[in-house]
Amino acid sequence: MRDVAIVAFAQTDHLRRTDELSEVEMLMPVLHQVLDATGLRTSDIGFTCSGSSDYLAGRAFSFTMALDGVGAHPPISESHVEMDGAWALYEAWVKIQTGEADTALVYAYGKSSPGEVRDVLTRQLDPYYTAPLWPDSVALAALQAQALIDAGDTDETALAEVAARSRADASDNPHAQLSGTVPAGDYLVQPLRTGDCPPVGDGAAAVILAAGDTARALCARPAWIRGIDHRIEAHGLGVRELTESPSTRLAAERAGVFERPVDTAELHAPFSSQEVVLRKALGLGDEVRVNPSGGALAANPVMAAGLIRLGEAAARIHRGESDRALAHATSGPCLQQNLVAVLEGESAHA
Repeated sequence: MRDVAIVAFAQTDHLRRTDELSEVEMLMPVLHQVLDATGLRTSDIGFTCSGSSDYLAGRAFSFTMALDGVGAHPPISESHVEMDGAWALYEAWVKIQTGEADTALVYAYGKSSPGEVRDVLTRQLDPYYTAPLWPDSVALAALQAQALIDAGDTDETALAEVAARSRADASDNPHAQLSGTVPAGDYLVQPLRTGDCPPVGDGAAAVILAAGDTARALCARPAWIRGIDHRIEAHGLGVRELTESPSTRLAAERAGVFERPVDTAELHAPFSSQEVVLRKALGLGDEVRVNPSGGALAANPVMAAGLIRLGEAAARIHRGESDRALAHATSGPCLQQNLVAVLEGESAHA
């Protein structure tokens, strides 16, 4: 296995609306930032991979427009996943493992503001039995939250505390959409109140991966990806135990999470109740700093929020604030698909 690290990370300020910007205009500043941080030019990048959704953009093959911001000429080695950018990072990591590239640019973006994202996300459900009923993402998360309450795993007060802690931590994150004191609000779908749910907004993020000595030359303290894996739950919600996340647990085992303690965990938990499920699956105790960035409850740009979890965990290692961090990304209803990665600083591996 080749040693591969995240050597640079950048993200936009996450906003409720960016009507004045196209996806390309929103994305270009973060691409420039990660390249400037490493001194690389576009022509130096061995592989480029992106994550986005045509459903959000409202047009087919929307990712090809983003290549205007990347610079597709001279011809580049490029790929795209119709998933959160965390899965684009996984593809880039695999590409570097093959030896076909030593560096990779990974980016993701999403504009949820133009439409009703709750309705858009129903299109990922089973098309025969579930999607025709139009249960939206909040209603499905509320089913999961109620299952947790019925099982005695949490209550509404505890959920409110998760949300309050996340937004308080986001006060130190200049890119967060929500921070500080955020009212719990009225029920959106019982038992979830407005404060238990992620903000709707627009945003983008990018990272650069590099292998071995190339990573050391580009970054003073690379965030080495010591393990990474992703797994999926059954598509049918009716055959799942919503209070558990066995796919997260298995991905964590395969990524090596349980080999040594982690000090930081960036969890992609768009709803306060999902943090409860993920903490249990990952065995995280109070000694682990969870979502110091504020997490998805502070900013949830669809298709970029998972990549941001990896980037935020890496950035803490770059700054020397963490030695061994866990990063998690999810996609689909009720934590259906889950990716887990372990990132370490040089001294932690030694």
